[in-house]
Amino acid sequence: MFGDIGGLEVVTVIVMAIVIFGPDKLPKLIQDTMGFIRKVRSFADSAKEDIRSELGPEFQNFDFEDLNPKTFVRKQLIGDGDDPLGLKDLKDSVDIKSALNGGGTGGSTRTPSASVDFSKAADPGPALAAGERPPFDPDAT
Repeated sequence: MFGDIGGLEVVTVIVMAIVIFGPDKLPKLIQDTMGFIRKVRSFADSAKEDIRSELGPEFQNFDFEDLNPKTFVRKQLIGDGDDPLGLKDLKDSVDIKSALNGGGTGGSTRTPSASVDFSKAADPGPALAAGERPPFDPDAT
């Protein structure tokens, strides 16, 4: 959650807290803050359990983390062993690091070490007329 906070920021926050609240009130403030965080966590946990119990037995194993869009997309695309779209084979056949390192700007003509077989790709449909816009915006996807 706070993975992008560096050491300098932590030291700055500690010094500011000591200056603002004073060294004598700071332990009580930290204790009160931790108590509040524990209450909020217990409230959230009890709310999750209430939701699971109200949804019924078929949702007992429901994971609320699946509602996170990043987790949902990862689970739907990669799956739990079930790969109906064949994306795992595509992921295994492409070396993304070498493609990113070699395909950047600066005049590099290096090609990725793995080749992708596009013979199984879907038919793109009829060709577009000159000046005709495609049915979707590739930059938005």
